[in-house]
Amino acid sequence: MGKQAMLYSFPDVGALADALREYVLSAQADGLKRHGVFKVAVSGGSLPKTLAQALLPAKAGAIQWDHWEIFFADERAVPLDDDDSNYKLVKRDLLDRLPADGPQPTVHPIAVEHLDDLQELADSYEQMLVRSFAAKDSIRMPMFDLMLLGCGPDGHTCSLFPNHPLLRETDAWVAPVDDSPKPPAQRITLTLPVVTHSLRIAFVATGPGKKDILQQIFDSEDGQGLPSGLVNAAAGDRVSWFTDRAAVDGVAYPKKTS
Repeated sequence: MGKQAMLYSFPDVGALADALREYVLSAQADGLKRHGVFKVAVSGGSLPKTLAQALLPAKAGAIQWDHWEIFFADERAVPLDDDDSNYKLVKRDLLDRLPADGPQPTVHPIAVEHLDDLQELADSYEQMLVRSFAAKDSIRMPMFDLMLLGCGPDGHTCSLFPNHPLLRETDAWVAPVDDSPKPPAQRITLTLPVVTHSLRIAFVATGPGKKDILQQIFDSEDGQGLPSGLVNAAAGDRVSWFTDRAAVDGVAYPKKTS
């Protein structure tokens, strides 16, 4: 058996946030050493709030925001100021709370002029990724320094849903989703091969509402076929799960505790 995903359990979200900060700082150092920038993809849900809790207390200068490029692991086909927008979540919970006179990250939202054409919306985001990751050399897949993800109660991550045909996509970097079981139905998402090609992948899952799905993902064969389980299987020990104790109550899979 190959190397497996790491499951970290913390007493509470505060302790989790402290550990996540150190993990992100380590990933940042590796990214800056590798290519002078730090390319991060983030998802929505409760993740931006936890990410802010982790990053905003960092010592001045520790996070080199002006070297960050922030991308979206998935996005809803809505205006950027819509309450369903992942960009709006990240902006509200994190970006707007950075000092206005300090360094700022480069952020890559969707091209809203294509909201009426889902395929064009996905294609335009993929083209932007090509410009960012393959400006000099042709590449098979972009390699993010860090992918920051959540896990839904059905095991979905990004906008990759259980039993969806999109889980078998092997060529596209970004794909349209017009039948999301969770509203809004229309979205775009990074595909599974792009997610699992990342240098590091961090899932954040907290609260008792996550314990059933985490038991399924980590302790059952069926759970390994769910989108989050497929990420674990493909990326192995490049995957780290940051959880609080409530989320992994009853999970038998070996946990690293703090």
